[in-house]
Parts: sequence; structure tokens; C-alpha cells
Amino acid sequence: MTNDQDIVVIGCGAGGGTAAQFARKTDRKSTITIFEKGKYPQYSKCGLPYVLSGEISNAINLIEFSEEWFKKANIDLLTETTVEKIDIKNKLIYAKRANKIIEKSFNKLIICTGAKPFIPSIENINIEGIYTVRSIDDVNNISEYSKNVKNATIIGAGLIGLEIADNLQKKGLKITIIEALPNILSNNLDEDMIKHVFEKIPDDIIVYTDHIVEKVKDKENKITKVIIKDKKTNEKKPIDTDILIIAAGTKPDTMIARSIGCKTGTTGGILVNDKSETTVKDIYAVGDCTEYVDFVTKKPLRVGLGSIVVRQAIAAGINAAGGNYRLPQGFLNTCTSELFNIEIASVGPSSNKIDKEFSVITTRFSGSSIPEYFPGGKPIAIKILVDEYTGMIMGAQAVGEKAAKRINTFACAILARFDVDTLRKLETAYAPPIAPTLDAETLVCDMAFMKIARKKR
Repeated sequence: MTNDQDIVVIGCGAGGGTAAQFARKTDRKSTITIFEKGKYPQYSKCGLPYVLSGEISNAINLIEFSEEWFKKANIDLLTETTVEKIDIKNKLIYAKRANKIIEKSFNKLIICTGAKPFIPSIENINIEGIYTVRSIDDVNNISEYSKNVKNATIIGAGLIGLEIADNLQKKGLKITIIEALPNILSNNLDEDMIKHVFEKIPDDIIVYTDHIVEKVKDKENKITKVIIKDKKTNEKKPIDTDILIIAAGTKPDTMIARSIGCKTGTTGGILVNDKSETTVKDIYAVGDCTEYVDFVTKKPLRVGLGSIVVRQAIAAGINAAGGNYRLPQGFLNTCTSELFNIEIASVGPSSNKIDKEFSVITTRFSGSSIPEYFPGGKPIAIKILVDEYTGMIMGAQAVGEKAAKRINTFACAILARFDVDTLRKLETAYAPPIAPTLDAETLVCDMAFMKIARKKR
């Protein structure tokens, strides 16, 4: 390994913290420094919505690795420190902490600057009661503000927006969700699978799809209403709102990377390869600020899942410390959540993200998690996307009992490049109280195989 070098990490989220840890595991001698602009060490952003309901009792519990942990690992963590300039020629970083300028040299640099919330164009948005959810401070502020309110509006019906809605409803608030796209969860599920989720949304949660928030109304600088507009008819409608939470996606924070010549891709993220290297020598990048490749379509993919961030960080940390670690030739985008007491999961692209150059067939199976004769079974629906000519599995979606575990099976199959004929023969565990003789994963593949066979006749 390459020893006695200076490795600097910008950002101590899941990406930066993990990269520093794996750099230290790879190289015990080098100096490792993390500059973090926030006041907290590495914590789970994915857990933030669950603080709002109290399921996670204190946001501080989200901290995964304390400052003391980094100290014991001989990693120098400087919180509340902002990187202001990088001299790439002389490999110097200038950071500011409590009005003091810190100058730090580096041999290898790992950029983990994350992403900023996307804020739609809304009139009169700079008033009290409007929030995003990206940090511990955000959820603490929302929790405090929402103690004495009744009506909450959420902009965005992706995973984060719906998780926030679910948790705020558990807190007793009346929820309205505004989504600009024609459907909820459009990045994760196809329309025929989304209906299973819609059926579980409580009746007292109102969902407006194909709508935007156009204007905010206030009284004494506090939000009282939002004016929403139907994108199809242009009809406008006021919604009583005491708090507005914007969960409309993110924009990669690439300013520092671009300032030193790192190229960005078509999605706006920093271009990285399978070693998490940028286009500038000795500079790595990890996480929500980056762009990689979709394993199935080979199209550019904006990184946004914590599980992917950590995998990139492992690569960046090991390689920056002199090791040799390569990622798969693309990410599967495997994801899951539980919304309104129903589990959802998906892997690979949804139907609307697969180019017409692919000839894709889809098959959907709905059944029970255990044999029909055994009491206590729960519904499970699985849909798969398959290349018509090769039989290769391109994507899968599941809603219901143990959806994530089932999607993990498909993630393995896609990564291993299994076709449906192979996976339909998978020997799955069977016992009446636990699983049927032929599980949903194999049955949906069996259906797809027969559909392809009929087309070939």
C-alpha cells in the first residue's frame, strides 16, 4: 500500500465517513482528514422521516459514528468547517472554521458534497412554516414547529415525500400531498403496481397528482394556505396549510468539484468510474453529487440511494489509500420502503425508463406469502421486466409481504445475468407456515418464460 500520504475527504455523510473508514482500513499510516460543514458526524439521512412520528425518539440517535469513534480510528474530523477553495496545482485545500482559515495539503482528495434540495418556483416561499428534509436540524425544526399545527402539505410523492406523509399522519396531522407527475412513486414502480400502494393510503390523506403548488399565502409571515394548480386544466384551488414540506428531489452539489476541473455528466452529477475516480487525477467523488451508469440500460444514473453511496465510498476509500477495488459496471438501483403499512421494493429500471431499442415483456403475479390453505397469509404482488429475445431479467417490482427480500433475489439474478428460465428453476425454501412450495419469485418467472415461448411459436 502507499503510505505516509495525506488523504482529505470533503463531507462526513454516509459517503465521506465510509470512505475515510475504508481508507484507514487499507492504510494504517496515512493522515486522513475530513472537513464537514455541518455540526454532526456521520448519521443516517434515510432515518430522518421516522423522527417526525417519534418512531425514532431523538434525531441524535441517527448518528452512526461519533466524533470520538473517528478520533479512535485516527481520523481527524473537523465539523462546522467549510471548504472555500482548492488549489489543485499545489494540492492545497483552504477551509474556514470559526473565522479561522485552515490550510491543508493532500495527495488524494475524496469529494462527498452531496446534494441540495430542489426548490420549485413558488410565489411567496420565504416565510415561516416551509421546510425541506435533509438534515437533523431540519427534522428537529419540523418537529418543534408541528407541535401546534393541524394541516400539513407535502410537495413530492416519491419515496421521501410519502415517508414524510406517513410519519406526520402518525403524529396526528391532516395530510395533503401534491405531485407534479401523473402518478406517485413514478421513479420506482409502474402504474399497475402503484395501484396496490394507492389502495393502502388512508382515506384522510388527500393526494393530488398532475398538480403543482403555485403560491403560498400567509398571515403575519406564517403560512396559512397553498394555491395549487391542475396542470391539465389550469384550475386553481386553495388548500389550508399550517406547514409545507418540500420533498421534490435534489440537485447534486458539484461547485467545488467543477472549480478544480472535474467533469459533470448529463444528469448534472460528477462523472466517476468504477473506482470512484473523477476525470481529474487523484480526485475521487462519492454519493449524491455523482453520476455513474445504470447496470441494465447503460444510461447515465444520478446516484441517490444510501446503499449505493456506501458502495462508492468503499471503492473511493480503498483506492485513495493505494488499494484496488472496482465497482460493478453499473448500479442496479435496488430500493425499498414501507409506506402506510405496506412494503414496496424495486430493482432495475421501471418500464418508462427502458428505451424502445429493447423489446421488453412484462409479467405480474399476485398471490399469498404462504400456501392458501394455511391461515395468516399476506398478499404479495411481483412484476418483472424481461428482454423478449434473451429472456434476461431487466427489472422487478414488488408490493406486499417481504417485498425487499424478494427483490433482493432479483437483484442477484440481474447482477449474475440470469434469464427467467434459470430463475424459474430456483429451489426456494418451503414450509407451510413460512412459504409455499413454489414462491412468487419463481412463479412470475415461469409466467414470463411461457409468455416468451408463446411469442416464439
